[in-house]
Amino acid sequence: MYKNLTIITLLGAVTIILGAFGAHALKETLPQESLQSFETAVRYQMYHVLVLLGINLNGYLSLTFKRKVTWIFLIGLSLFSGSIYAIYLGGIPAKYIWFITPLGGVVLIVGWLLLSYEFYLKSRQK
Repeated sequence: MYKNLTIITLLGAVTIILGAFGAHALKETLPQESLQSFETAVRYQMYHVLVLLGINLNGYLSLTFKRKVTWIFLIGLSLFSGSIYAIYLGGIPAKYIWFITPLGGVVLIVGWLLLSYEFYLKSRQK
């Protein structure tokens, strides 16, 4: 569990760094539309960092489930936010990796649905 929390809190720090970088350094170099895409990646990353903290600090979920949903969210974030960072920070043309961002979104949705289903099952046990 502490390994997950270490990764999640480091991801939170990286999120703040990227957000500050986008707000200051990229503000001068990216067009407004591109900057909004970058900010979306940062925002989704932070939302999921907070959710991952909640999941991993939750006493009602099994360790196995926590690991599973944590990895799903981390993969989804890597694909969703990571592909946007690759385009705007790495200079990779969007035409080569355009499909990765929505794929990451689908993986994030799967994580949310899995989490919802787990809570539904827990509610049926009481």
